[in-house]
Amino acid sequence: MNSNLFVTKRNGEKEPIDLEKIHRVITWAAKGLDDVSVSQVELKSHIQFYDGIKTEDIHETIIKAAADLISEETPDYQYLSARLSIFHLRKKAYGQFEPPTLFDHVNKLVKEGKYDEHLAEDYSQEEFEQMDAFIDHSRDLTFSYAAVKQLEGKYLVQNRVTGEIYESAQFLYVLVAACLFAKYPKDTRMDYVKGFYDAISTFKISLPTPIMAGVRTPTRQFSSCVLIETGDSLDSINATSSAIVKYVSQRAGIGINAGRIRALGSSIRNGEAFHTGCIPFYKHFQTAVKSCSQGGVRGGAATLYYPLWHLEVESLLVLKNNRGVEENRVRHLDYGVQFNKTMYQRLIKGEDITLFSPSDVPGLYDAFFEDQDKFDTLYKQYEADDSIRKKRIKAIEIFTLFAQERASTGRIYLQNVDHCNTHSPFNPEVAPIRQSNLCLEIALPTKPLKDVNDPDGEIALCTLSAFNLGAIESLDELEGLADLAVRALDSLLDYQDYPVPAAHTATMGRRTLGIGVINYAYYLAKNGVYYSNGSANNLTHRTFEAIQYYLMKASNELAKEMGPCPLFNETRLSQGLLPVDTYKKEIDKITGEPLHLDWEGLRASIKEHGIRNSTVSALMPSETSSQISNATNGIEPPRGHISVKASKDGVLKQVVPEYKKLKDNYELLWNIPSNDGYLELVGIMQKFVDQTISANTNYDPAKFEGGKVPVKQILKDILKAYKLGVKTLYYHNTRDGADDSQTDIDDGCEGGACKI
Repeated sequence: MNSNLFVTKRNGEKEPIDLEKIHRVITWAAKGLDDVSVSQVELKSHIQFYDGIKTEDIHETIIKAAADLISEETPDYQYLSARLSIFHLRKKAYGQFEPPTLFDHVNKLVKEGKYDEHLAEDYSQEEFEQMDAFIDHSRDLTFSYAAVKQLEGKYLVQNRVTGEIYESAQFLYVLVAACLFAKYPKDTRMDYVKGFYDAISTFKISLPTPIMAGVRTPTRQFSSCVLIETGDSLDSINATSSAIVKYVSQRAGIGINAGRIRALGSSIRNGEAFHTGCIPFYKHFQTAVKSCSQGGVRGGAATLYYPLWHLEVESLLVLKNNRGVEENRVRHLDYGVQFNKTMYQRLIKGEDITLFSPSDVPGLYDAFFEDQDKFDTLYKQYEADDSIRKKRIKAIEIFTLFAQERASTGRIYLQNVDHCNTHSPFNPEVAPIRQSNLCLEIALPTKPLKDVNDPDGEIALCTLSAFNLGAIESLDELEGLADLAVRALDSLLDYQDYPVPAAHTATMGRRTLGIGVINYAYYLAKNGVYYSNGSANNLTHRTFEAIQYYLMKASNELAKEMGPCPLFNETRLSQGLLPVDTYKKEIDKITGEPLHLDWEGLRASIKEHGIRNSTVSALMPSETSSQISNATNGIEPPRGHISVKASKDGVLKQVVPEYKKLKDNYELLWNIPSNDGYLELVGIMQKFVDQTISANTNYDPAKFEGGKVPVKQILKDILKAYKLGVKTLYYHNTRDGADDSQTDIDDGCEGGACKI
């Protein structure tokens, strides 16, 4: 290697390359790590040096050399490359490794318009000094390489045009905490700021992309998921598309309920016009969703919902299909198809399903969500009425078409609307749930907009977060963490802006939260139990009981201080009904685990004092934030011990937690024999979770005769999920035969913000 090379410094000056300086930085980064070699990194880097190389290019070359060495045998290179990246980031942000004081940093960035000016107004210099005293910048060194790259790409405040970065991770964490507790009384707020900072910076609580990227900046919209329902009028459709554009531009993932739109050929204005049907309006919504790139953080994405019995369903089910022409396809939306007990009964009995235009069958669409018995009665009544336009089709045919399209696109989702309404905190007679969101974990009431400023419409927002099960030593810890998470997210509801009045109305009335989990696969591995054989059932029951109980208790305590949510009277909770009263009793056959916590005491307290948040839990995919915490995704089994994630920075390798110690305890996705064990675990979780769960079904064609997954198997799994009370099914993953055991496919929520 030629040591006569010159380097170009940041100020443009040239000087001889100082290999000793490089050696010192790599040695610092390697301290305390196993199975890493400083000389290996140096060797790999030197090959790529050239005369005149810039100092920052040298640093990036070293980082890449270290990251390329990450493997199952040498997992600690993910920390070595991360530390080198942190060193580089801090140099870029501050011109040196040591961060400035928080007070100086905040003042500088408020003046530059990068931070929200309220930070400088709400907190004194003395309080910033208190924060400085408990900030632990050494926590930056606990990130994995994939985590630092996510921070750099998505979360740190930066100029997305020039690539300049203005902060490092611990400032991000402490300022999120400071913003969320700014309105708390001065004598207590610093305790909450410290408590929340510690919880998020040690990865016990995980935050979603909109909060991590947005809180502390002047943009104040942090809800991950937005649910918008359209009516059947042009004014409502236009108001919906306007609301979509506003929310997509502010980083939210969208759920659109378009189930009310009448079918092709329906009469308009007493026969004055012939209706063009759903597809042109779905195209209109697709254009709205794709109109903004969300500030470079993510592209717009949405899932659109309609009922299985819609007259146009045969055309709607194939909208994502690659065959067909552009005129009869709407491929850049995902779809959620809605089922209920009547539909499943027709399938099981080998009967027909009758398709209607919602506009021709008064009361049927509303009953589909509000009252299952009423729906069944009306459905049969309209089937017998010869004056109504309809089409009969064998249930097995329509279910088969659904299963085939779900399998071929992976992204035709399923919502069981009866479970969403019978096992829910809301009273369906006054606040029915008619849709979910982009990632199928939100189940909240909506009302169509008559126009953009309609005060009676209801756009549902959900604000997310998650507990890191891998970082929790005992379920008792959840009590304090639940209190912090509920308080922080509840504050966020008052802190953020609402671009559309209907969203403000709904959020202030219901104050809905969705707190989930990450690192479940590691949690199972650590406890020596598995997805597939029932061994994790009792542990899962105990864990999710504790999560839901402590979240509801925290919200009840908050109601004692600040009052219940104004629409508490529209919940079942106000009638004394809790999730443990309305779950599917089929769950009792797969776990005999008793309840361990004081639900009766909680019931009495909620009846007396109410609850601050009408929902508290939801299980989201959490692809990005799992990476930040070096955790496994949400509740999913990993595809390999190393997951390889493509990003704009190239390939990011992430090793499962405690790989060397727990390697044999991890049950990898494609080694799991069937969906049965996983679906049973989802059913157990759903017993407690008050919204819903992003649950996937997975198929390896090699396990089936002829290398093809039988439709019969897909339908069997769908029926099993229904029987267990599962509310929604998200992805249908098919192993493609390539060596993908180590590759995580992009989690479609990348397009919307429900990823946390």
